[in-house]
Amino acid sequence: MKISETDILLIPGYGKTLPGHWLLRWRDKMPTARVVKQAELHRPSRKEWLDTLVKEVETAERPVVLVAHSLGCILVAHGAHALKDKITGAYLVAPSDWDRDGLVAEFDGGDFKPVPMHPLPFQSHLVASRNDPYCDYERAQAFSKAWGTTFQDAGEAGHINLESGHGPWPEGMMSFAHFMKRLG
Repeated sequence: MKISETDILLIPGYGKTLPGHWLLRWRDKMPTARVVKQAELHRPSRKEWLDTLVKEVETAERPVVLVAHSLGCILVAHGAHALKDKITGAYLVAPSDWDRDGLVAEFDGGDFKPVPMHPLPFQSHLVASRNDPYCDYERAQAFSKAWGTTFQDAGEAGHINLESGHGPWPEGMMSFAHFMKRLG
């Protein structure tokens, strides 16, 4: 499937996505991509975030492909069955493990817990790092198995964000392009 034939919805995770993050760079490179903007980034509510995502999906004019990072991956897992008729695929990067106690000191994971462990009803791919401070590699593998995604080992890439040196992240763009080909 060609990127130009889809609406790409980019779903950030917890907190502010800083300029230069690969997610924002992808938005700038793909004319059919847009960021799903959530109202509350540091005290997220699953219902509010999911309502926002559903509205964005409903306004899409082409088949929808989700690209999610961190807590955005967990949101996709929570909303998958509500969105299944509109979603062509989901590319999930560095899911965070909100079932882990104290993941983020100022936020306990709220109603994003427990992390859903059921198959996603659309094609999906998960990219995980071996040294992600927000999700153990084995836990990311468990998410992938439960969700029925294909799995990609990103090596020691941290949380695959600016702090871990992944601004442009060209390897991710190539991986995403391969995922899009599989959707076609």
